[in-house]
Amino acid sequence: MWKIAVGFVIFAAISLYMIMQFGDQVDMGGEKHGADAIHAPEEKK
Repeated sequence: MWKIAVGFVIFAAISLYMIMQFGDQVDMGGEKHGADAIHAPEEKK
């Protein structure tokens, strides 16, 4: 049982570290379809 608790604490620490480092750049929205899936910048005219 203690192994589960230790694993959770490690996972939470890694998650918090990543959120603090990458800030708003992390996309946790899951799969994207349609217009949301396009990552290319818009062409300048």
